[in-house]
Amino acid sequence: MKFLRDQVDKLKPTFSEGGKLSFLHSTFDAFETFLFVPNHTTKNGSHIRDGIDLKRTMFIVVIAMLPALLFGMWNVGHQQSLALTGTDGDLFNNFWVGLLQTLPIIIVSYAVGLGIEMGFAQFRGHPVNEGFLVTGMLIPLCMPPDVPLWMVGLATAFAVVIGKEVFGGTGMNLLNPALTARMFLYIGYPSSMSGDTVWAALPDGVATVDGYSGATALGNLASATSAGTGWSSDLLAGGSIMPAFWGNIQGSIGETSVVAILIGAVILIAAGVGSWKIMASTFIGGLFMGWIFNISGASGAWMDIPAMYHLIIGGFAFGAVFMATDPVSAAQTETGKWVYGFFIGVITVLIRVFNPGYPEGIMMAILLMNVFAPLIDYYVVQSNIKTRLKRVQV
Repeated sequence: MKFLRDQVDKLKPTFSEGGKLSFLHSTFDAFETFLFVPNHTTKNGSHIRDGIDLKRTMFIVVIAMLPALLFGMWNVGHQQSLALTGTDGDLFNNFWVGLLQTLPIIIVSYAVGLGIEMGFAQFRGHPVNEGFLVTGMLIPLCMPPDVPLWMVGLATAFAVVIGKEVFGGTGMNLLNPALTARMFLYIGYPSSMSGDTVWAALPDGVATVDGYSGATALGNLASATSAGTGWSSDLLAGGSIMPAFWGNIQGSIGETSVVAILIGAVILIAAGVGSWKIMASTFIGGLFMGWIFNISGASGAWMDIPAMYHLIIGGFAFGAVFMATDPVSAAQTETGKWVYGFFIGVITVLIRVFNPGYPEGIMMAILLMNVFAPLIDYYVVQSNIKTRLKRVQV
């Protein structure tokens, strides 16, 4: 590390004020702070000692996503092996196939996103923030593994520019950037995000899944609803909910395994980075709305599916743990977090039930509640003010 530190110190004057490449100071600073802890200290005002900063927060979130990423890589190869040979395949070979398929998506996401962020930082003359460390990983995880790379680049550019930089950059965005990228592709290129052709571009041209983001159950339930047929466990992969829980089913790269996602949730909560209130209230909201439909007396696949299953199939768990808890676009007040998460769960199930053409729901629900999060916080704060004023003694 000392050698690397010395090399960085030698290059620093070139990028500092008065140096030949001083106009690239923000870019150099981004690489330096990525490699080493910043040596900036507070000059005035309050001094707060804390063991965590934005960079450490982002790294913790990335670490929490690793179980879903690694399992997703294996599952991509696993699904291909099932399609080609009808067998589970070798562990190493499955992971290798998945790695080769997903790594380019990750590289494009980071290259385009960081490139744009550095460009904005240079233009504005401020340091590059670490916020894209998380967004750059979330975007690939919520994509189907055969998504064209140019679409990943285009969606990432749209998410960074329109979903983030126009609002002022990291910490100022109204919408979750990764979900903004996903929504952009779903609206602009729906045939590449859902339908029978998705996943058809895997090696040997074999279509390995039915094409819906999330589990196959979503597509089956939507089809059953459109056909007017009722709920049956046969609509699930293998006729059981357990494959969806463990994750060895078809779906987007990081969304299939609830187990891997829950491991990430434990890491986020233990580190104090992710809000357990938002996670819990999102699951409670989905369970509540599913139960309401169960007791409503109406018939249909989406009406009759056990409420608990809503939390397992599709991208519900992934959205609740990694998307809804975005500290920038989510509600900030403690009471507001309960309200915010609860309505995400409720709206997700409502979209699934009443819009079979878009069986997922969690993406739209989170983006909608991102818009309402400031309003929720406003009314929570105003309620607290009124409550305290009542206790004031003149």
